[in-house]
Amino acid sequence: MIYLRTIYLLRERFLTKTGYPFSLPAYRELERIDLTSSVTFLAGENGSGKSTLLEAIAYQCGFHTAGGSRANSYHVDRAEAALGDYIRLSWMPKMTDGFFLRAESFYQFASHIDEAERIEPNGYRAYGGRSLHEQSHGESFLSLFANRFNGKGIYLLDEPEAALSPMRQLAFLYLMMDLVKEGAQFLIATHSPILMGFPGATILSFDESPLAEVRYEETEHYQLTRRFLENRKAFLEETKPD
Repeated sequence: MIYLRTIYLLRERFLTKTGYPFSLPAYRELERIDLTSSVTFLAGENGSGKSTLLEAIAYQCGFHTAGGSRANSYHVDRAEAALGDYIRLSWMPKMTDGFFLRAESFYQFASHIDEAERIEPNGYRAYGGRSLHEQSHGESFLSLFANRFNGKGIYLLDEPEAALSPMRQLAFLYLMMDLVKEGAQFLIATHSPILMGFPGATILSFDESPLAEVRYEETEHYQLTRRFLENRKAFLEETKPD
């Protein structure tokens, strides 16, 4: 299912701003981003604008920009959405259910869930039945995905592989397949060639100027990983810094 169809960049407002993120090459001359599949990956180097775009979408959805849904409210320093007021979302139909996962502030989100549990018990049911802090990092992520994500909704994930071993990344892929069948839409910023291998997904490269769709095999993540696995000794010799 595709709920969010188009992301419009309000370029007339861009012209009044300077510096990051408005000067990023990926956004240069970009007017709109059309989403054509249930799973869209945002790929590119750190600082290329992937997370910034996800934060802006979360802001426009009414999700907590440090992580959470429309129902979550807690304070985290530097949880702003620099691009939030400079995009417009086009829906068909409008979807208000969903979640924004921001790996770097997941600890604060888990603490927020603990505090909510103390005020109103039974909230852990949506997170595997126990505190996320009482689970390993990888277990807590999978508990969130398996219990909190419930089919129809839009899910914005910023580097979910940060806590997932390769085996757990595969487990997450299978879970995504089930959720997509139930009506979920995913937008995921990632460096993981495993996750980007999701069948039928769209991959948008933020290393292009402006950003553009690329095939899986064209991504640097795939190419570097393949070359390393084919002959890691030769690869390390070739790429060794002077």
